[in-house]
Amino acid sequence: MARIELIATTAFGLESVVAREVKQLGYEEVSVENGKVTYWADEEGICRSNLWLRSADRVLLKFGQFKATSFDELFEKTKALPWAEWLPENANFPVDGKSHESKLFSISDCQAIVKKAVVEKLKQAYKRSWFDEDGPLFPIEVAMLKDIATLTIDTSGIGLHKRGYRKLVGPAPLKETLAAALVSLSRWREDRVLIDPLCGTGTIPIEAALIGLNIAPGLNREFAASNWPNVPKEIWKRSRQKALSEIRNDIELKIIGTDFDEEALSLARHHAREAGVEPHIHFQRMPLAELRSHAKYGWVITNPPYGERLGELPEVEALYKEMRKVFSTLDTWSFYVITSYPDFERLFGRRADKKRKLYNGRIQCNFFQFFGPKPPKQEIISATPAQV
Repeated sequence: MARIELIATTAFGLESVVAREVKQLGYEEVSVENGKVTYWADEEGICRSNLWLRSADRVLLKFGQFKATSFDELFEKTKALPWAEWLPENANFPVDGKSHESKLFSISDCQAIVKKAVVEKLKQAYKRSWFDEDGPLFPIEVAMLKDIATLTIDTSGIGLHKRGYRKLVGPAPLKETLAAALVSLSRWREDRVLIDPLCGTGTIPIEAALIGLNIAPGLNREFAASNWPNVPKEIWKRSRQKALSEIRNDIELKIIGTDFDEEALSLARHHAREAGVEPHIHFQRMPLAELRSHAKYGWVITNPPYGERLGELPEVEALYKEMRKVFSTLDTWSFYVITSYPDFERLFGRRADKKRKLYNGRIQCNFFQFFGPKPPKQEIISATPAQV
């Protein structure tokens, strides 16, 4: 197999989470930059990365990188790359682009130059003057940063947050990749109770269940590279079979999602069913004020309204004050709350033990982390749905 360089793109603030996921796949040559994690793998790494990375946005094949301060330089250096080694004769290769702090600031011109250079290279390789582009998809991107051009091919196609289970969405949905990252950052363990008391359409509980059961998040979808000649069907089949064999069916999860909105809960149950985790999550209609638990230790992970997309600000502030009152009854629990509201700690009545700047879409947020006491090793945690 070939030695290739891959880039897992990520939302700002989640680079370390994605780097940890990459290392858990066994790839050690990892470098981290803003918004991306770069690492060395092989063709099988394309399959495993797309199937298993929970918090990354996409997996890109890094095809070339060079300095380019003129369009002639961009054309010639792009044309010099071995495009025919990856793109078949019928490849469909649209070109996207972006530019920041570079002399070549016209994105449309950069895209056109790269497209022309790739076509010229393929003409030489395949001895023809026209390409129908009716075959597998190879999305190319030219990214200009401080006069350095990085050319990549997107192996994922549709973003990795599209797991395949959420075809119906409610208002202000949380991306699956961010929800998985919140669970990962909380250091939740599958033998502990996890409650999302404002679960909406269920993304956090579902992603927690996928983590707890060790289900590969990309198991039920296809990727752009699923049809690439350089990544044979047999490699994809083997990678999927291995992922299926690693699902943990021997454990009982204690994940609970509650919300006052029955329509949202109906969607949550539908999504859990589509994700194959419905038996492992208890969804219940319940106002926040009624939240209780007999469990000694547990995790609350939630994405409440911010006052930007949902609800009016006074209602949101009242909700945060209510969270303060309700969560105080769970004095041995840990709480993890993501919100863009800048004065959350004051309304919650407690300074966070740790804060992390994250982005929910384009909204800058803080992930407030309040740590409860560490449970004794011998402590056995249990909670039935009736106990919530």
